Amino acid sequence: MKISQEILDLKDEMIEMRRDFHRPPELGLHEIRTSGIAEQRLKDLGYQVRRCSDTGVIGVLKGGKPGKTILLRCDEDALPVTEETDLPFASENPGVMHACGHDGHLTIHLTTAKLLARHKDEIPGTVVMLFQKNEEDAGAQLMIDDGALDDNPDAVCGFHLWSPIPTGMIGVVPGAIMASSWYFYLTIHGKGGHGGAPHMAISPILVAAKVIEAAEYMVSSEINALTPTTIAFGQIHGGDKDIIIPDEVRLAGSIRCLHDGDDEVRNRFAELCEKICEAYHCTCDISFKCGNSTLMNDPDMTKILIEAASDVIGRENVRTEGVSTMIGDDFAEFSQQRPGVYYFIGTRSEKAGSIYEHHNSHFTIDEDSLPIAVQIQMNLVRKYLGF
Repeated sequence: MKISQEILDLKDEMIEMRRDFHRPPELGLHEIRTSGIAEQRLKDLGYQVRRCSDTGVIGVLKGGKPGKTILLRCDEDALPVTEETDLPFASENPGVMHACGHDGHLTIHLTTAKLLARHKDEIPGTVVMLFQKNEEDAGAQLMIDDGALDDNPDAVCGFHLWSPIPTGMIGVVPGAIMASSWYFYLTIHGKGGHGGAPHMAISPILVAAKVIEAAEYMVSSEINALTPTTIAFGQIHGGDKDIIIPDEVRLAGSIRCLHDGDDEVRNRFAELCEKICEAYHCTCDISFKCGNSTLMNDPDMTKILIEAASDVIGRENVRTEGVSTMIGDDFAEFSQQRPGVYYFIGTRSEKAGSIYEHHNSHFTIDEDSLPIAVQIQMNLVRKYLGF
């Protein structure tokens, strides 16, 4: 299958599609327009299409010959960010923005689906195109629970446009590539009182400071530095008046591990919170929510991806060092169930203004990376299924 020219011929269509997704972004669990477009386009291309967990969409393409089944996944949702790019196709939804490149992911996925449909008779096996809802807040498990893997794929594949890597390059490693992410919610209960008589109160604010300090000590001095771990506090709320010591303080944040054994880290953090509160005559409540597991790449699938990408961009443009990150992605829930590979597609370009970190209000992608991504994904399918 030689499709490089077909992909180049679709570049203008890709750019138009990406901008169409970018203008009316939708938050996770509310991807109504987005999922509707994906569903209709897949139906028009001849896929067997079904909804999964409301705004999730799955399209199945059975090739002209028997063979294995591969699942390709992209994400649909935007972020609660006010766009500040001044692009002519900037977000029209106040306070909502595609600040992570998912508009590009949708475009890559639908273009791949179109090309696969064109070459359906040549395909030995089945391709499952999965459009995932709510990636930013653990949508993968919701879809898995609703039957996302009912087509019994032999392998799963995911990708992310990545502004830290220049356009024309990709990044991938076997093993851990993205960290697990668990969110914690901690409430410290003290005893309210007057700021002028602190000895008559028990300040949960001061105890919260001790907890934060202990968490920093735990990461730096209790955990092996060769097993990357972070504890980040993102919220702290307590009190309504400057002269009043409050009854309670609420903290929230995340624990991220680029290794197995993150349950031990959470248990130790909870133990620290409870014992520090007890030592200062407070009590606490703590709960955890899973954002995603550690994303582990299967070595064999990683090898196939490296070969597929090398055919497109050259082996010298495939990064296999300095790629892993403490950021998470819930594609991990799919790769926990099946052999999988997840990789970063470079989209950094000074010329395109794609120089900002993901989730930044100035974030954008280099649209020249779109056809590169489609060609790599097509080549990955070809190599895996063997045609």
